Amino acid sequence: MLEYHPIANLFPLIEGEDFSRLVADINEHGLQEKIVLREGKILDGRNRYRALVALNRFDRFRDTIDFDHLSFTRAAPKDPLVWVLSKNLHRRHLSESQRAMVAAKLATLEPGRPSLWKKPADLPDSSYVEQGGEAIPATHGVTQVEAAETMHVSERSVRSARKVIEQGDDELVAAVERGEIAVSKAEGLAGLPKDQQKELIRSADPAALYAIIREDKAKKTAEKKQRREVREAELAGRQRALPDKRYGVIYADPEWKFEPYSRETGLDRAADNHYPTSELADIKAREVAAIAADDCVLFLWATAPMLPQALDVMASWGFAYKSHTIWRKAGDDGLMLGTGYWFRNGHELLLVGTRGKVVAPAMGEQFPSVIDHPALRHSEKPARFAELIEAYFPNLPKIELNARAARPGWDAWGLEAPDTESEAVHDGSSSGIEARPADESASPEAEAPISASGPTDINAIITEGYARDASITELMALTGLGRSAVKMRAKRLGLSDPERQRAAARQNMTKLNAERGGAA
Repeated sequence: MLEYHPIANLFPLIEGEDFSRLVADINEHGLQEKIVLREGKILDGRNRYRALVALNRFDRFRDTIDFDHLSFTRAAPKDPLVWVLSKNLHRRHLSESQRAMVAAKLATLEPGRPSLWKKPADLPDSSYVEQGGEAIPATHGVTQVEAAETMHVSERSVRSARKVIEQGDDELVAAVERGEIAVSKAEGLAGLPKDQQKELIRSADPAALYAIIREDKAKKTAEKKQRREVREAELAGRQRALPDKRYGVIYADPEWKFEPYSRETGLDRAADNHYPTSELADIKAREVAAIAADDCVLFLWATAPMLPQALDVMASWGFAYKSHTIWRKAGDDGLMLGTGYWFRNGHELLLVGTRGKVVAPAMGEQFPSVIDHPALRHSEKPARFAELIEAYFPNLPKIELNARAARPGWDAWGLEAPDTESEAVHDGSSSGIEARPADESASPEAEAPISASGPTDINAIITEGYARDASITELMALTGLGRSAVKMRAKRLGLSDPERQRAAARQNMTKLNAERGGAA
């Protein structure tokens, strides 16, 4: 009896009806292609050999040929592995799971055999070695990436196949190689005791088989979720114990400055016309790294045209991009489209970046990558995204940069951040970022100090001005504020929407007159 060469054993034998048809064909038509030997072992033709033995017609001298006696050219070098792969991939219709099993075996071949790859025409001859007067590819092992590419499967499938080979019972491995069980399903079974694997394979009940796989997967998912929760709580404890407060979660919505093509026609919809903006260099220069814990996650808002700048800022702050979710501005009335040069924008991006070792959400607990919520006021973000962050990291200390309002358990910083102690604003004294600076960006658009009047007087001036259609320039002169700061104050008072500003102004004026009358 002849042995099978290890390279030939990369591929499964044919069984059942397919083998019976092969036996019948050879019995009727004889052997059409010789069995190829390498070092006295069958390199190609195991199934033909089995058929001849079954027919009691095998003749070694007539039915075989040695691999070294085959004809090869420099364009097709004498590489038994490349030859076997080519023969089988063209000859057989293997499923993805079967190809993944071949790739997994391929990736375990030890270094010291010829390379898988033919010599490209533009490579120097140093990539070849001389052996017996012939040029043979230099030797090295086969990587998992190479194996996956060769067999046209994903690396994930190869990893699954490798687990099946290493941990699975022989019957489970054979079932995958025969194409009876998908490698992804077999991976779930491979973690079970081998006796249980055998019992499930022999039961021939797919429903029971997949029920066990689902149960085992659910159990492992629950265990991973529990481990993740413990790790997140431990990480939170370490961060809160630091001598100077550092944050495990930073949620930022920078005041991006987007320059329109035309300041005459496009500035009315630009961010500068709604709130103070900052140059990219100023945003990048913020000492966000100084308030970030060693293990920290950054959630950073960006618009489509500002995506390159947002990634630049993320890197400058010391974070590596990981993923993102999309706020699709859709409500009961459908998608709410804005403006844009290439497309009318109906979404914004919430980028995720990390530094250090941050625990990712447990499998099955992730939010969708697209979240619908109606559009809000200019630059305002739905609370749902902060709630998402809280669900992912309930224990880590958190800060929101450019915050509009306080959230329980969060610290806040920014021009619109809450400015009373009861609203939980971080003072930032040791962090490099100060809480709610009066002029955070050194921009002439930011609020100027007012010495003669308090905030209520400024609000009254703006309310009265809007009621009588005063110009922004006049209100700037009366309050000492910049253009965007006046608009921001008006927005807080509910005066920024042109369709509602007069009604809101009259309502505010009535309230102010009542307060003045009561004070008198």
